[in-house]
Amino acid sequence: MRLSTRAGESYRRQANNTARGRGKEQGMETTDQRLEFSVVIPMKNEAGNVGQILEDLKAACGAHRFEVLLVDDGSTDATEQVIRKAQDSYPWVRLVRHPVSGGQSAAVHSGVLKARAEVICTLDGDGQNPPSEVPRLVAPLLAEDAPEDLGLVAGQRVKRQDTLSKRLASRFANALRGWLLNDKTRDTGCGLKAFRRNVFLEIPYFNNMHRYLPAMFSAYGWKVAHVDVSHAPRHSGTSKYTNFQRALAGIHDLIGVTWLIRRRKITRPMEGDRP
Repeated sequence: MRLSTRAGESYRRQANNTARGRGKEQGMETTDQRLEFSVVIPMKNEAGNVGQILEDLKAACGAHRFEVLLVDDGSTDATEQVIRKAQDSYPWVRLVRHPVSGGQSAAVHSGVLKARAEVICTLDGDGQNPPSEVPRLVAPLLAEDAPEDLGLVAGQRVKRQDTLSKRLASRFANALRGWLLNDKTRDTGCGLKAFRRNVFLEIPYFNNMHRYLPAMFSAYGWKVAHVDVSHAPRHSGTSKYTNFQRALAGIHDLIGVTWLIRRRKITRPMEGDRP
């Protein structure tokens, strides 16, 4: 399900310009070359986790030039107020709001649109993705010798701090997805991912796409690297999904993603030189 080498190279050459044009229509921010990376964190009713995540990011990324976009996805608790107050102590924090909840993928997409760095790192807002892992995720993309065709660095959780039922459900879902999509990724549900912003915005958006990024990046001709990352217990709040909800959505998503990959456009228009 991967583009041919020639088609993939053609796609990569034009992805930046295409994404920039599409981004203007969607309100995309202009990139700031002074920033090394942007951290995008979707949050829904996570007021109790904001402070710890930001403090951990400060400790982990203080030596870097970065920004953090906290995307309040229609929270009904004090998440927005806590973020606004935190901006007084953490000037690199930006707030992005959804008036109503659009889901995790929508929140990530909105955050990436508003981000100003060319490299993005995402993590979940529940505190289970340690911010200390962020520098390890972005390093392969920021390296001077980074491969031009490296599009995504996907975290894969080890020693997960979840219930047995959640771990078993995730294991089954990952096995089924891997068999159907052949994305060569053990754990696509991990929120820790780093990627090229322009490439992410070129990939067609759909709900729950955050769980299929390795398959989508690979299908569109980009290499995917993997990094094992740690996992922490939830600091505060409750999970937004049940195993049944994940399974029900996953069935529809797998069918849709399989169709989308098989029907993707594999070439891009190029303007011919005048004789």
